[in-house]
Amino acid sequence: MMASVDDVEAQFYEALQRGDIERLMAAWSDDDEVACVHPGGPRIVGHSAVRASFDAIFANGPIPVRLQQVRRVANAGCSVHHVLERVDISTAEGPQTAWVLATNVYFKTTLGWRLVLHHASPGSQREAQEIVADAPSTLH
Repeated sequence: MMASVDDVEAQFYEALQRGDIERLMAAWSDDDEVACVHPGGPRIVGHSAVRASFDAIFANGPIPVRLQQVRRVANAGCSVHHVLERVDISTAEGPQTAWVLATNVYFKTTLGWRLVLHHASPGSQREAQEIVADAPSTLH
């Protein structure tokens, strides 16, 4: 059993870096309602579908991703992490950096903390500089 939500998050990102599907899926809840959205992709629902999506990604090798920033909102049974991911890749034009904004949602289950949602969107380097408002505002 993973002791903390941070242990699960570390396992998830280490598995991405290694291309280790078994370790990656061990971080996920086995609930059929888990969901994942890869940058620019559709919503993928269900443990099997999420696994298949990462199998397809890992067919191209591991993902050289590192967390740059993590913001947490948590209570006793749920923890929501909004993260900035840095992905360094080699291209024909040389080394490139891609930025991804992701939200990871974890539930505390009978087996310990598990990932239930990973939603990633393309980002840019400017997201590395956060905008923090002093007063609440309505966005929608």
